[in-house]
Amino acid sequence: MPAAPGSPLSSAAVPVTRDELLTAPLDELMERAAMVRDAAFGTRMTFSPKVFVPLTMLCRDRCGYCTFAKAPARLASPYLSLDEVLDIARAGRAAGCHEALFTLGEGPEDRYPAARAWLDDHGYASTVDYLAAACAAVLEETGLLPHANAGALGTDELAVLRKVSASQGMMIESTNPDLDAHRSAPDKVPARRLATLEAAGQLGIPFTTGLLIGIGESRSDRLDTLEAIAASHARHGHVQEVIVQNFLPKPGTSMHRHPACPTDEFLWTIAAARLLLPVDVHLQAPPNLSDELGPLVAAGIDDWGGVSPVTADHVNPERAWPALGILRAATEAAGHTLAPRLTLYPSFALDPARWLDDALRFPVLDASDAEGLGRDHPWASGGEVPPPELLPPLVAARSGAASPHIASPEPDMTPGAVGDVLAGVLAGETVGEDEIVTLFGARGPEVRAIAAVADALRAEIVGDEVTYVANRNINYTNVCTFKCKFCAFSKGPLSLNLRGAPYLLELSEITDRVAEAEAMGATEVCLQGGIHPNFDGDYYLHVIRAVREASPTIHIHGFTALEVTEGARRSGVGLADYLVLLRDAGLRTLPGTAAEILDDEVRAVLCPDKINTEQWLEAHRAAHGVGLNSNVTIMFGAIEQPRSWARHLVRTRALQQETGGFTEFVPLPFVHMATPLYIQRRSRRGPTFRETLLMHAVGRIAYRGSIDNIQLSWVKLGSAGARQLLRAGVNDLGGTLIDENISRAAGASHGQMMDAAAFRALVAPLGRTLAQRTTLYGRVVHPDGHDSVLAGAH
Repeated sequence: MPAAPGSPLSSAAVPVTRDELLTAPLDELMERAAMVRDAAFGTRMTFSPKVFVPLTMLCRDRCGYCTFAKAPARLASPYLSLDEVLDIARAGRAAGCHEALFTLGEGPEDRYPAARAWLDDHGYASTVDYLAAACAAVLEETGLLPHANAGALGTDELAVLRKVSASQGMMIESTNPDLDAHRSAPDKVPARRLATLEAAGQLGIPFTTGLLIGIGESRSDRLDTLEAIAASHARHGHVQEVIVQNFLPKPGTSMHRHPACPTDEFLWTIAAARLLLPVDVHLQAPPNLSDELGPLVAAGIDDWGGVSPVTADHVNPERAWPALGILRAATEAAGHTLAPRLTLYPSFALDPARWLDDALRFPVLDASDAEGLGRDHPWASGGEVPPPELLPPLVAARSGAASPHIASPEPDMTPGAVGDVLAGVLAGETVGEDEIVTLFGARGPEVRAIAAVADALRAEIVGDEVTYVANRNINYTNVCTFKCKFCAFSKGPLSLNLRGAPYLLELSEITDRVAEAEAMGATEVCLQGGIHPNFDGDYYLHVIRAVREASPTIHIHGFTALEVTEGARRSGVGLADYLVLLRDAGLRTLPGTAAEILDDEVRAVLCPDKINTEQWLEAHRAAHGVGLNSNVTIMFGAIEQPRSWARHLVRTRALQQETGGFTEFVPLPFVHMATPLYIQRRSRRGPTFRETLLMHAVGRIAYRGSIDNIQLSWVKLGSAGARQLLRAGVNDLGGTLIDENISRAAGASHGQMMDAAAFRALVAPLGRTLAQRTTLYGRVVHPDGHDSVLAGAH
């Protein structure tokens, strides 16, 4: 969240005086500004994918540079209709936008009878009243987040718009009251606009403001404006970004002969803004108003503003938006990475109680990734949309190499913090919590670099074999006394309307399923279920005996940390003693599920009545102590941020270094569709594919020397997703999930079984070999040379 007034972030990071700003050489100011920007925001450059909604081009002001405002005779209608607004928003939604930027003239009904008549005819008291209705319609119908740019407003008007917009904005332009450009513009009186800025802060509105450079103001005037913005932000923390916009003369305006803003003046103002503004305020320059983008980055910006793949810049229609590829290329050429954001910045999105009306909290959450930035692709775990291609095409195998590969980058090929961490990894260093968080923030070429390092480690540690285990899942009951908010599998007495009816398998049915599985070639049976209210501690012993009735040798992989902890409690014996009973009955390994996120602040929301972090760790510590192996899972992408992921990795790594009992790391991306948490509008829609790829790759890096095997869950990823992850450090496919119910109950659509032939088809294009393994990573050799028919998830 933005810094509180009086904190170090409430003042410029580098003390600077007006005299220094006014007299220092431009190149020196730009260098200092870039250093401040990099210290605050690293290598990341953001932009907001948006649609531009010109609700009305009528305006009571007559600014000397404006071609946006039109007379009624030049418009088909004084206002866009709601249908027209929604058509624009739907096109934006289809194109992957997150923001609907409403731009409009100020108070047109006070100047034009046609505007007043239109509002009366449609039942609106004012332009702001209609704007609020349009924002609400866009939010409800499309999920795009409205940004209301309605000019100088009073407190009541701002408050109305706060209920239907995620952010608002108004350019100060200049605090010089004597500019000719504003002679006929009553709403451009500086005191009026500063009052709006102040009222927005008092109401807790994430606010965008800025300067228009080259309209007759002096450098000293610009510093006055920046200081006024900084002072308001120091009081309220609400200024999320400042736009520095360069004036360009336009035909048909009174300033058409006025010279364009000189480039040096523009760059000086950007650098001065970065040095003078608080460091938590983002700095933007419109990319369509400059022919060269690199100098803007060099001067200190960290954001490109709203860029639309659908609509023109109606304020500057003669200047087309740069294509996203051009913007990305310019960003990466400057050593930065590009990331989409929402109309409000992450520090605001991640603090909704302070900055958002209740009605906006879920729409913002639904559009967010784990860092509070915008989701960068429609892919969702378990869904049918194929993932984006994040990795480069495979290159031919090197001479003597076993497979195509991603070349590991040289340390200096990835600038910034991610490159520094990777350089340490390549030097053999172990990543800590902060370094892991840094890696999870990777974008663009940084993601490719992390994948390359992870895949090189995979080849070094386990070679080119891709393994799977032949098994069968048996979920013996879906009735559970615990109320995990993320679970769509468990059923209580009131959940008959959800997927499937409550059930409890007879022990004889378990025996029959094991016999069937073994006949099909399974070497493992995976046992998991809800915590039935009628279970006593002996139930799990009965299940093991039912398995052994069918097979004296099949590997029994079963019972989560929650199940064994509850079993011990209900038996009235110590956890270690209870695990010995299970081991002696035939249990061999425990699954790592029930871990979710090993961060109790997150668990308090996801699973408040479940075992906590230390209890999960203790269950696996005790299991390892009595000779039972287990694995590490992480369910990610619901509500948590990367810091929690890093804590999970570090805590489980520490336990592995203590016991050595974990066989693999299994990331489980949250499948959101039918889960209570998402239906209740309290979670994101799972991780992005970028986050999913990074979880596997960073896991490989973080567990180096501790856990050798990284497994993917293809039922949550699909074949296309799985193939990319196999190039990012993964070496194990788990299995084919016969009778998999948990992911499918949450809405996953990738089926429940994949045979060895399908696995081979998945692996073959990578030049890797497929091998069937045992649960503990021995190899299964079939006397007849044929693959088993059945393989299942571990």
